[in-house]
Amino acid sequence: MTNHMDISKKHLVIIGGGPGGYEAALVAAHLGAQVSVVESRGMGGAAVLTDVVPSKTLIATADAMRRVNSARELGVNIGNAATGEKGAVAWADFDVVNSRLLDLAASQSSDIRAALERNGVEIYDGHGKLLGSSEVQVTRHDGSTTVLKADAILLAVGAHPRELPTAKPDGERIFNWTQVYNMTEVPEHLVVVGSGVTGAEFASAYNLLGTKVSLVSSRDRVLPGEDPDAAAVLEEVFQRNGVNVVSKSRAEAVERTENGVLVTLGDGRTLEASHCLLAVGGIPNTEGLGLEAAGVQVNEAGYIQVDGVSRTTATNIYASGDCTGVFALASVAAMQGRIAMAHWLGDGVRPLKLNEVSSNIFTSPEIATVGVTEKQVAEGVYQADVLRLDLATNARAKMMNVTEGFVKIFSRKGSGTVIGGVVVAPRASELIFPISLAVHKRLHVDDLAETFTVYPSLSGSVSEAARRLHVHL
Repeated sequence: MTNHMDISKKHLVIIGGGPGGYEAALVAAHLGAQVSVVESRGMGGAAVLTDVVPSKTLIATADAMRRVNSARELGVNIGNAATGEKGAVAWADFDVVNSRLLDLAASQSSDIRAALERNGVEIYDGHGKLLGSSEVQVTRHDGSTTVLKADAILLAVGAHPRELPTAKPDGERIFNWTQVYNMTEVPEHLVVVGSGVTGAEFASAYNLLGTKVSLVSSRDRVLPGEDPDAAAVLEEVFQRNGVNVVSKSRAEAVERTENGVLVTLGDGRTLEASHCLLAVGGIPNTEGLGLEAAGVQVNEAGYIQVDGVSRTTATNIYASGDCTGVFALASVAAMQGRIAMAHWLGDGVRPLKLNEVSSNIFTSPEIATVGVTEKQVAEGVYQADVLRLDLATNARAKMMNVTEGFVKIFSRKGSGTVIGGVVVAPRASELIFPISLAVHKRLHVDDLAETFTVYPSLSGSVSEAARRLHVHL
């Protein structure tokens, strides 16, 4: 174990101030190391400034619209109670929506910077580049440079939106996910290209905000990589809400027209709309980073190769977050950063276990998953008992007028250990936690079943699903 005196002499340089960077900085500073963070855009990185924070804030507004517009079914009317005059359907003021989400992102970034400075972390505003395995060159925005000597380096440089050569975002009619907040009014008709997580989330949000949405999917269904039952529920909701899912189609080109955009599909069909959002994946920000000079290897797609404790192929250089291509999740980036620091500084370290990662898709309803998947069970990778319990049977769901969604639990055949789960529901991101805890701690289905839940509650369905997986001895 490295003692405290040794740690205090060690200098860590982190390139990138997103979750993978700032979480690591706080851990290393707390353990006594000297820490410098180099960030070109603002603390929090893309996650805070252009991705997770603004998109989920937009989605929160969309969800509020959903609840207001469905309130009438619960006996709540908007209007004058004395005259009985009903109010209009809710509508979104995009100036307020966008200024709120951008203010919130800026505020979060400012809070992160303050927390780092409070913990003694030195922040350099500029671009970082490796000059070797122990030196980082900082180029400030005014062009001046500084070279930092480092005992260890963490690369947390993130990724940027992939672009199609025939569909260049202009930030006015054709957007990538970082530019979409430039819109000053609800788009009349938005074509979303890409039916993965990002595409599905924006399609769901803008649909609820009152936009006509067409979702172009190259596969035969939305969310092709996710639980098929969950994807089917979302497709049903999309169909009911009027989202036009154009499946088995690729967008060949997107071009500006006089009043909007023209999207040309691979089979020659075209879609005319007011705006287009491209959600076709990301590219790691590894170009021009000096990786080769430092001996850091990347794979064919340009992602930095790391092991279970976030080490790269170069001595004392670690990497975390989207640039590693592990999972494009802020929570995973943060965990990779924390693990890297624990390993480097000789603290207790537990390698990253991808089968314990919980993730959430912020559509309406939300889709949360952890551990083993239906596909892995079907392919025989895991032997599991699977129990799906629809929320239609849940008393609280009925009270809330929740008509779709389910809880699904996977338990290991024979032992009854919880090895995975899926929740499709409002706030599924909160409901997945007990299943995640069960997976992490290798709890038995009876452990979940015998834990008290509040009645009535949506979490009661987690306990009930586990109860139905009990094996009579």
